[in-house]
Amino acid sequence: MGSQTSKPTVDVSNEKALLERLRRFQVTDDDFVNVAASGSDDEKRDIRLVREPEGLPVQQTQSWQSRFLADPKNKLALTALSTADPRTVLTSTATKLADPQIFNTRIPFEGGPITNQRSSGRCWLFASTNVFRVALMRRYSLESFELSQSYLFFWDKLEKSNYFLEQIIDTAAAGEDLDGRLVQALLGDIVSDGGQWDMVYNLVQKYGLVPQALYPDSWNAMNSGVLNSIVKTKLREYALILRKLVQSSSSSSPSSASSAAETLTATKEKMMREILSILTLALGPPPNPREEFTWTYLDKSSKPHTLKTTPQSFARDIYSSDLRITSSVIDSMVSLVHDPRHPPLTLLTVDRLGNIVGGRGVTYVNVSMATLKSACVSMIKAGLPVFFGSDVGKFSNSSAGVMDLDLIDYELGFNVSLLGMDKASRLRTGESAMTHAMVLTAVHLDEESGESVRWRVQNSWGESAGDKGWFVMSDAWMDEFVYQAVVDPRFLSKEVRGVVGTEPTVLPLWDPMCSLA
Repeated sequence: MGSQTSKPTVDVSNEKALLERLRRFQVTDDDFVNVAASGSDDEKRDIRLVREPEGLPVQQTQSWQSRFLADPKNKLALTALSTADPRTVLTSTATKLADPQIFNTRIPFEGGPITNQRSSGRCWLFASTNVFRVALMRRYSLESFELSQSYLFFWDKLEKSNYFLEQIIDTAAAGEDLDGRLVQALLGDIVSDGGQWDMVYNLVQKYGLVPQALYPDSWNAMNSGVLNSIVKTKLREYALILRKLVQSSSSSSPSSASSAAETLTATKEKMMREILSILTLALGPPPNPREEFTWTYLDKSSKPHTLKTTPQSFARDIYSSDLRITSSVIDSMVSLVHDPRHPPLTLLTVDRLGNIVGGRGVTYVNVSMATLKSACVSMIKAGLPVFFGSDVGKFSNSSAGVMDLDLIDYELGFNVSLLGMDKASRLRTGESAMTHAMVLTAVHLDEESGESVRWRVQNSWGESAGDKGWFVMSDAWMDEFVYQAVVDPRFLSKEVRGVVGTEPTVLPLWDPMCSLA
């Protein structure tokens, strides 16, 4: 999701002095108990504890606090950590310096400019269009180019609204209770800005692509909160109406069933017309996917050109012979995930997660982290950018543009480790999930072992974040907080490719892998 860059609020020299003193005074607290997660316990057992629930006596908490503040180190930490963002105070300069924007393996053409999703959750649309544009920029000899993220955003909002209403009708017909977990999950995060690779595929297949110059961002595209609030409110209202219609039709006679179905369809159609009106007023009318548009542009030599085509034809024109990229190759891309809760070489899908009725469902091929990283390296060596999903907020600094497990020393400041759980445990407890999609364009490989050391990341938070919009991700951070990478199947083994056609494990809508980047 989008994020505002953080800015230090304390003097850097004072910060360094405080950190140095913290290191000097750091002691081991004998009374401190660090509980680390060691695997999981999925078995349901009836455990009878010989104890009663205990409250927290005020006298005891005061005693703990007095003992805690009697330590000079803790008083110093209090001064440092209570007056500024702890993540800023505890950021390691040495770690930032150890993650330079230097890479020995990179794609020859990264595309530009750095994009900016502003205050919206459209990262998946920015990441995917940043991948698509590379071949188009090569084909049309462009110095700078963006595809319209708002064009896909408009149609995605409309399609998600229709998809939601159909899910409401289906669950009502199946007898799902309004207060049940499934219907509440559907009602919870309606038409969010987020999405997945398979959802992009659905949109491009149906609506195509257009240059951003023909459908630029509106205010509501860059600041989607108000629009989302309006649409969600109406859809929840519609949901109750449709459920009542379904329930009333279930008690009707067979002869009137057809009439009830027609009433349901007509009611939903009226609702969708209202949603379309809201989106049109807030985002502006988008180009018709079947009508021809005229695009005038300058190539690298400042020579003008004019292209007349339709959005669907323009999408099919994604082509680069030297990169072996075509629209059909993009269609066949495989979404790899590393979800250690499930065995490798398992096909995963999420129940009732999608955006277009009748479109491709969201599926993932679960693999080991080594397989996922190997595929990413192969993509980069072939000159191809990689769409990937991660939990970007963990151990990262948006101003510095660094993602590294050693970046923020929480243990130094708070005497606790925030890495006590493994990746599977973080998923199981809701501590981590995919929150943001970005693009890989380079990797630094160890000269002796050939193993990946760090990765170059193209973000969509504008040039004020990171190094003019570029981030560095350590390989260890990737192991812990990257969950997905979308790759060309030619870089996968026959064994991994074979998973695509197998019977999937269906995850419930509330599963963490349902989270949308």
